[in-house]
Amino acid sequence: MSEPSTAEPPLPPAPGAGQYVALDFVNSAIALPNGHFVDLLGTPAATSSWLVERGLAPADVDVQEMCATQLRSMREHLRSLCASRVAGLPALPTALSAVNDALSRVPTAALLHWDEKDGPYRAVPCPTNEILDHALATLAASGADLLTGPDAERLTQCGSTPCNRYLLRHGRRHWCSTRCGDRARAARAYARRTEPGT
Repeated sequence: MSEPSTAEPPLPPAPGAGQYVALDFVNSAIALPNGHFVDLLGTPAATSSWLVERGLAPADVDVQEMCATQLRSMREHLRSLCASRVAGLPALPTALSAVNDALSRVPTAALLHWDEKDGPYRAVPCPTNEILDHALATLAASGADLLTGPDAERLTQCGSTPCNRYLLRHGRRHWCSTRCGDRARAARAYARRTEPGT
């Protein structure tokens, strides 16, 4: 059973999501208790809102279903790479290929521009028809930075069932939110109370 897609996440951002937009991206499909599921990219309108809120698209963007589908596909590739990294397993070649393709599609160097009123500034060129490519490249670059950088060792999956989100572990904490931590502790306490012989 799935809940309607909304721009408002059912949980606060996981630790590290503010530092790596790719972590926020892979966590945009959220498994909740009782078989509920929320996809923050579930509709073109929700996808548009998600991109705009993270500065990956202009406010007037009108994402079509085909573009939303491409973003959801990239999300699954990045989730696969996160899962491989956390489990210490080889990455799926298709996931690596999709990320590298997104990385190589657009220029990453910001060009120098000059506004007559405000003077010089730098910006990456982004024609309207390339908004999706730039968003995919930014997300892929963030994912590559996360998986290869100094924080890669801290990447873990939330330890509360059924949560499927990833986070950067701080100390012993391995839950993406207080709610997940409370749920995991309650489940352990219940298991101890119901063990035979206690």
